Amino acid sequence: MADLIRLKLEHYTRLSADDVQLLSSLSTLNIRQIQPRRDIFREGERPKVVNLILDGWAVRHKMLEDGRRQILAFLIPGDFCDTKNFVLSEMDHSVGALTAVTVAQIPNEMIQDIERTRPRLSQALNWDLLVQLAIQREWTLNVGQRSAIERISHLICELFVRMKTVGLCHNGVCNIPATQTDLSEATGVTPVHVNRTLQEMRARGLIEWKGREVRVPDMDALQRVGMFNAGYLHLDREGAHLDANE
Repeated sequence: MADLIRLKLEHYTRLSADDVQLLSSLSTLNIRQIQPRRDIFREGERPKVVNLILDGWAVRHKMLEDGRRQILAFLIPGDFCDTKNFVLSEMDHSVGALTAVTVAQIPNEMIQDIERTRPRLSQALNWDLLVQLAIQREWTLNVGQRSAIERISHLICELFVRMKTVGLCHNGVCNIPATQTDLSEATGVTPVHVNRTLQEMRARGLIEWKGREVRVPDMDALQRVGMFNAGYLHLDREGAHLDANE
């Protein structure tokens, strides 16, 4: 799992051997297993640890009192949950397991120590946080301005890029365990409309979706439909200027 996390963070800045070793040790801390559809932490809880997703998928979400839910982000292996949560007195959202999930729970004090003593690793974590915020902005645009087919196309493009970055796409196929209800809650489209939209996308040859396996025959075509530009994911080593000389 350390290699997967390194692959992601080194898109932002080059890590030293000591940084990589530290990442490896972090990925073995306080391992916790969470069953599907159970919360990893809930809104209102006092944050004591940073959860690192090692296996499985999770979602960041908020719920209304009547049970309606908005998914704010999909979290995949290699993702940190809220590395700056130590500044909060309580969490303002929840993170729940979409599938069975394995997390490493890193004490907040260790994250703070990394910020003080590991400049390159700290910079990589800061880049990662900035990318999470950029994704949130893109999702706001998605819900506010794009049509249903544009929203879902854009989301699939984003997930493919993120999963490819950490080596989780093979032969052009990604495993996406989101249900149509999950897609509805992530895109602001009704489940019925999600179903119709996916049927249209299949008919147009944009996607092939069987169970959890999703294949995109023509990624350029899907990106055009979703008006997708991967620039907001900042995966072209924009943080290269932060590399140390050695």
